[in-house]
Amino acid sequence: MHHNKDREILHHFDPTKVETLIDLMEEYFQTGVFGGGNLGKAMKIILRAKEEGAKIFMSVAGAMVPGGMRKAIGTAMTTGMVDLIVTTGAVITHDLIEAFGVPHLKFLKHENDSELRERGIDRVYDAYVQEDGFPNLEDHIGKLIDHFFEKFNENGQLVTSSHEFLKWLGSKITDNESIVRIAYDQGIPIFVPVIADSVLGLQIWLKSQFKRIIVDEMRDLTVIQDLFHESPKTMALMLGGGVPKNYMLQSSLMSNKEYEYGVAITMDRVETGGLSGATLTEAVSWGKFTWEAPKVTVYSDVTIAFPLLVSAWRQYKSK
Repeated sequence: MHHNKDREILHHFDPTKVETLIDLMEEYFQTGVFGGGNLGKAMKIILRAKEEGAKIFMSVAGAMVPGGMRKAIGTAMTTGMVDLIVTTGAVITHDLIEAFGVPHLKFLKHENDSELRERGIDRVYDAYVQEDGFPNLEDHIGKLIDHFFEKFNENGQLVTSSHEFLKWLGSKITDNESIVRIAYDQGIPIFVPVIADSVLGLQIWLKSQFKRIIVDEMRDLTVIQDLFHESPKTMALMLGGGVPKNYMLQSSLMSNKEYEYGVAITMDRVETGGLSGATLTEAVSWGKFTWEAPKVTVYSDVTIAFPLLVSAWRQYKSK
């Protein structure tokens, strides 16, 4: 009796309807309000974008590998959910630490952080990098940078870019669960706009003290803007904020079109005026999205929401 075209009755989440993750997402969507409703909408936008032939560009900020998201990101790539990645040097650094044989830890008995310092252990919130994690990474990556230089330098000078180096690096990684390796296998470009801001960047810098190595950021820009321009439809999927979020969205600024779908998962707030917490509706004023574009921000820890989306997508794909 209270149902007409300008209103809709609230649906209460019904656990008895949930057998699969697809059902779970459908119930969230039917509920349609608060955080759960937004997560359900996010799933619908991803499915719609993919059904309509969109390329999904994903930005990844934060310590997602120590955060246990390595296989979730990998699965998003192997199942065709994601077509391009913009991320931080840290995400790649931690992926490589594992690729070269040192897993991260989730429990480590210690009194305090100065004890960890003495033992050579690095803490990322409640995850840890083992004593040999960085030395082992440095040993492997140093040799690979040398190899890359020998192969591609011209007259003793190497000019490269983050996506070129990571594509080549992916071909040399033997760990099949590595984000860098999967990206290479799947033909998914990875862009690290601020590669200098990481241990990986420091290792490249170290080698550049003895060899002429130039990482040309403008070459990355040329390629990501071409890829945006050439994709008939594009969706922005943002995990966290930071440089990756802005870098990916700005690829629309030099084009005569916008992102047509958007999903952001973040804990960042709008009140600081920073890009990390900026809403997707604000992005419309910049010409990054159309006003009509289906878009939603899920205010959640990425490590809660993203695995649900990827796992549901995987079930949907294998139906």
